[in-house]
Amino acid sequence: MKMNFFTVFSVSLLSLFLSLCNAQQNTTFQVGVILDANSTNGRIGNTSLSLALSDFYSVNSNSSTRIVLHPRDSRGLVTDAAASALDLLKDVQVDAIIGPQKSAQANFVIGLGDAAKVPVISFKATSPSLRPQTPYFIQTAISDAAQVDAVAAIVKYFGWYQVILIYEDSDYGNGIIPYLSNAFQQVNARVSYRSVIPLILENNSILDQELDKMKNMQTRVFVVHTTTLLASQIFLKAKEAGMMGEGYVWIVTTSIMNLFYSLNSSVQESMQGVLGVKPQVPESSKFSSTTLRLKKKFADDYPNNTDPSPEMNLYGLWAYDTLWALAMAAEKTGFREQPNSLQNMSSLNSTNIFTTGTSQTGPKLLRAVLDTNFTGLAGNFNLVNGQLNSSSFQILNIDGQELRLVGTWTPLLQSSSQRNGNKTGFFGDKLDIITWPGNSRNVPKGWEVSPSGKKLKVGVPAVAGFPEFVNTTNAANITGLYIELFESVMAALPYTVQYGYELFEISNASSAGSYDSFSYQVFHGKYDAVVGDITITAKRSEYLDFTLPIDQGGITMIQKIRHDGKPHDESFFVKPLRKQLWLTAIALFIFTGIALWILEHRFNKDFRGPPSEHLGLIFYIPFMSLVYSNRERIVSNLARLVLVVWVFVVLILNSTYTASLSARFTIDKLSQNADIDVNVLISNGDDVGCREGSFVVDFLKGLGFHESNIREYKSGEDFHNALSKDEIKVMFTRTPYANLFLSKYCKNKTYMRVGSPYITEGVAFVFPKGSPLVADVSRTIIKLTDIHNISKIYEHWINSTCKEYNPSKDSWTSVKLKSFKLLFAITGGITGTCLVVFLVSYLYNNRDFVRRISNSGTTTWSKLRAIFKHFDQRDPKSFRSKQEVENAPPNLN
Repeated sequence: MKMNFFTVFSVSLLSLFLSLCNAQQNTTFQVGVILDANSTNGRIGNTSLSLALSDFYSVNSNSSTRIVLHPRDSRGLVTDAAASALDLLKDVQVDAIIGPQKSAQANFVIGLGDAAKVPVISFKATSPSLRPQTPYFIQTAISDAAQVDAVAAIVKYFGWYQVILIYEDSDYGNGIIPYLSNAFQQVNARVSYRSVIPLILENNSILDQELDKMKNMQTRVFVVHTTTLLASQIFLKAKEAGMMGEGYVWIVTTSIMNLFYSLNSSVQESMQGVLGVKPQVPESSKFSSTTLRLKKKFADDYPNNTDPSPEMNLYGLWAYDTLWALAMAAEKTGFREQPNSLQNMSSLNSTNIFTTGTSQTGPKLLRAVLDTNFTGLAGNFNLVNGQLNSSSFQILNIDGQELRLVGTWTPLLQSSSQRNGNKTGFFGDKLDIITWPGNSRNVPKGWEVSPSGKKLKVGVPAVAGFPEFVNTTNAANITGLYIELFESVMAALPYTVQYGYELFEISNASSAGSYDSFSYQVFHGKYDAVVGDITITAKRSEYLDFTLPIDQGGITMIQKIRHDGKPHDESFFVKPLRKQLWLTAIALFIFTGIALWILEHRFNKDFRGPPSEHLGLIFYIPFMSLVYSNRERIVSNLARLVLVVWVFVVLILNSTYTASLSARFTIDKLSQNADIDVNVLISNGDDVGCREGSFVVDFLKGLGFHESNIREYKSGEDFHNALSKDEIKVMFTRTPYANLFLSKYCKNKTYMRVGSPYITEGVAFVFPKGSPLVADVSRTIIKLTDIHNISKIYEHWINSTCKEYNPSKDSWTSVKLKSFKLLFAITGGITGTCLVVFLVSYLYNNRDFVRRISNSGTTTWSKLRAIFKHFDQRDPKSFRSKQEVENAPPNLN
């Protein structure tokens, strides 16, 4: 076969070269070709290059340059590829090298081409890791990195959140993985597992083990990036393992789709339902006629070829366009300069076999190739940064022995609105109906709840704090708020999930039976999920995934209510009113007494007498009005007004004082010295309580409580006994427990919450890290919350027997001055006004006397004494005798 290949290829090139040489004398460019002669891609590549060379110079018969191809067989080995490159660079002194096929070979040949300044042009080495190693390497094939967004778009379109990558352990396989991982991250899909398959399988045990491992995982979406030879083995084994049935998703990359028709029928049969991506090639008349000629020439060149090839693959088209681009670049370059030969070859170390000459034409030819732009068989030939510019991708579905087009993907514009939106890049934003593995038309959900087909094992705490949350009295019929919530959510999922409960004993937090240990059973694989009073914590979230909370979080402090006894202190009678109120009332009391004395002294004989009686009257009259028993007659209207206002104030003060004093005797007052400050509790060494096995134990230690001061209890009844017997000063518990505890023990007004709750995350369902159930369960929780199902279930289980006692509403407080400010202001204002009116009237009526006194030459003090003495005298009009009144002349006016 090998001799046949070289004979046919050499004769074709020789005849073409002789015919061209006979036509005219042209500049000849030497081009090396390094391909694997025994591979399908190598044969197609050689045929395409030969036909492209003939077609180009047939169309461009007046061209001043000619290309001569020097083929070499790499035999699929890196060493042979390197030896071929050295031979071409040293002996033939080529101006460019086309090839090699494999990325591992290209890595070595690229270095040689860079040293010799000879362009290395590959239409088959597509690994993105090859760029940008050197400017002298050109990829005339679309890089593997260009297809990752198309693959990710498929995953996004169907809403899959986890994928498994299967790739070969080679430069070709490893090069695309970082790009695939980033693309999946952009569509919120996680790579749950990476299966790295050796390039050469000595036996099938490695592949069998990997497939068995992946079969037992929940993820059912597999992305395969390998050569066709390894892919054939993978799909044959996957079918044997039962992994090509309904519910599985297989997506393959371009290299496998390119050579699908070259695969034997058994491999094609095993790949039924597989999806793949492939660069789109525009249809044209030139494309159709050229591919027909390519197929005919391939059949003529390899008459004994047994590989089915009903259509030319993409690598053949890229090879054809590569030769045209190189021929056009040679024409632009025009003149070929002789390379710089090695100096003193004999003097060089014989082991330095990698030393080559330096091409003078290579840099010019490189620039010309990079600037070449034309429409080729595979579409627009346009190099960007030394790589063929990416195009749209076809989404193909393997159906029978055909590749059925189900959609076309076009790169989205890199605007944030499109990247983060719901657009996928598919034409019309949709794909046609796909036939999935197992000949199913139902879109797989991408994962299995239980890969083994068994029921989910759901762990439940054997003893919860309150039976209202989890009741395991009857192990065959577990009930409670969290149990019903879980069952409602699972029933509302768009698919059926079978599960069963298993009890787990919760004991002391320091033992293996704590809530942390309970949760970690999911991580260790004992349970598939955990339901109960499990709080979300940072420590647990490192190993587990939580759904959205189903109950509120927080840690609340509860203490026993301590009351003051009956008032026994000597000053209890003054406590109904605040000190400021007492002082203001006394001041107003004195002011009113003085005002009444001034207003009545000149007119009322009851307000006359020696000076010693005046002070008594000032205090006597206002005081007696407190009990409404003053017998002194008030004759002045102004005094009567002042007294009426004062009696009104006394009435209100008396009523307020009586009510407040009664409350003092009838209502217990909450103790003001309750230790609700955590720092005080810690410094006093007080004992505090919490739920047994709960995360609250670590929380209290973090606050600064000594382990010896932390007591753990199992149930609400245990807490009740501990608080009532003063075994603990304060109870620390989750807020939902606190609410239920206070509502249960509210009848006797025994307990109260103190301080502000500490903020923590809420209660949630627990699943293994990366479980796809988490997203679906969380969305269902939101849905049930929106339609109020969650709140209805909560009300069904959490029924408070009475309203929570709030001691602040029953506590007794003294009356403040603020309550009487307006009343006192009005009273003082009226009394002051009456005094001003009276004094103005007095001065006016006695103006002659006042004028005479003020004009006298005596001292100020003497003048004041004279006025005071005059004021102290009786008003003659008010104290006339009965006879004087009778003999008085009538008022003629």
